[in-house]
Amino acid sequence: MTSLPNVDLSMMQRCLKLARLALGRTAPNPMVGCVIVQNGEIVGEGFHPKAGEPHAEVFALRQARDRALGATLYVNLEPCSHYGRTPPCADATIAAGIQRVVIGMVDPNPQVAGQGIAKLQAAGIDVTVGVEEKDCQTLNEAFVHRIVQGRPFGILKYAMTIDGKIATTTGHSYWVTGKAARHQVHQLRSACDAIVVGGNTVRQDNPFLTTHGVAPHNPLRVVMSRVLDLPTIANLWQTTVAPTVVFTSPDADLETQKKLVDQGVEVIVLEALTPAAVMRQLYDRGLNMVLWECGGTLAARAIADQCVQKVWAFIAPKIIGGNHTPSPVGELGLTEMTQALSLTQVTTEAVGEDFLIQGYLADQYRAI
Repeated sequence: MTSLPNVDLSMMQRCLKLARLALGRTAPNPMVGCVIVQNGEIVGEGFHPKAGEPHAEVFALRQARDRALGATLYVNLEPCSHYGRTPPCADATIAAGIQRVVIGMVDPNPQVAGQGIAKLQAAGIDVTVGVEEKDCQTLNEAFVHRIVQGRPFGILKYAMTIDGKIATTTGHSYWVTGKAARHQVHQLRSACDAIVVGGNTVRQDNPFLTTHGVAPHNPLRVVMSRVLDLPTIANLWQTTVAPTVVFTSPDADLETQKKLVDQGVEVIVLEALTPAAVMRQLYDRGLNMVLWECGGTLAARAIADQCVQKVWAFIAPKIIGGNHTPSPVGELGLTEMTQALSLTQVTTEAVGEDFLIQGYLADQYRAI
């Protein structure tokens, strides 16, 4: 790509900043921000707040009004060209008399996929595509994965000591990491549409699985329990705080099931209770990003079912030791080091007194 004007780069970053204002609330739609510039001045901007609401371009055009005529429109994702819940943004852009459109990335949705760009160009609009493209793809990596792979994007998050333990031999885990790391986890939750745990996590930790006030919304809380050997009083059953769904099997305890339903918990029986089956259910609910905060056994199954694309590993400079203390990932059936699953695009950062390693599972993540 030839060098781009600094204003194009800065305005696209402004689009991304606007898009992030709806973090965790747009599924199954992407996060999109839009800026309209006339003679070097921002005359309109907006973002897509949630599915069913107008798209970012509509808010920006409404704010710009007649000053959109002859202006440049910036948007981090290709304007739609089809009728969905809302009319095509490409049509609105053309009707407003926009002279130039700068796009961060092509929409992978087959209903758009270059058609919006083609429609703008056919109307005589100058179109530039691929500005800050990597940042645009990263912002909407979950949306892209959902569209391309047909399932939500999965993140496995865990906290462990420097010797690889997530709890003591008694199961005690409060707290492996410090306040700064836990705060960052709450921020991560705010970006996700659902959090998945197993029954053992409910029994051992009695978690809330909320954003703890970091964001005004909480993700869907998901529990996988084959026989419903769960406490009938738990923080997750407080459904006025956040919705909870429990996936179980036909062998589940009916009495416990009734007690959960009476508290407002949704219980769904699956013939095959696997991470893949649960992810299909969450896909059908229109979710983009799912956070796995489960123990080692379920984490291993989620990885084996290709339900994990990214890993967030918090490492505390502590040592617990022990031959039978739990680790973050259970049995994967690997017998040689050459079989080890590799992470790619790895980053490391200090978070308070702890460290965070992020990376993509090379065999399960396909960047567009």
